[in-house]
Amino acid sequence: MPKTFLRGELEFAKPNRGDQNRGIVRLSEALTSMRANIWRLPAGGRGRRHRELVQEELFVVLEGTATLVLGDPGELVALPQGSITVVEPQTPLQVRNDSDEDAIVLIVGAPPEEGQVEYLPSYDQ
Repeated sequence: MPKTFLRGELEFAKPNRGDQNRGIVRLSEALTSMRANIWRLPAGGRGRRHRELVQEELFVVLEGTATLVLGDPGELVALPQGSITVVEPQTPLQVRNDSDEDAIVLIVGAPPEEGQVEYLPSYDQ
């Protein structure tokens, strides 16, 4: 049966690790062939820098402006609302919010592999 997530009904939880000022809506329980989460990044918030070993990731900025740090050395890519980026496996990346307002980002990964990730030092520029 389809599962609908309405914007006004989203409840952001604390993430399991990393920056605890972020919020997460876990969508993966409703999926079978991919993983997905909606992340709220407050001003200055950032995800963990990592490299997915087998998973391709799709980033969709639903609200605000997010910044992706891609590659090594990191290249900053500003993503205003409505932007979409596809990141291939093995690409070092970090999502962060360099703006003064919250950013809401849908992140989808496939295949739905967990634990196939390498965590990297944060990119601080």
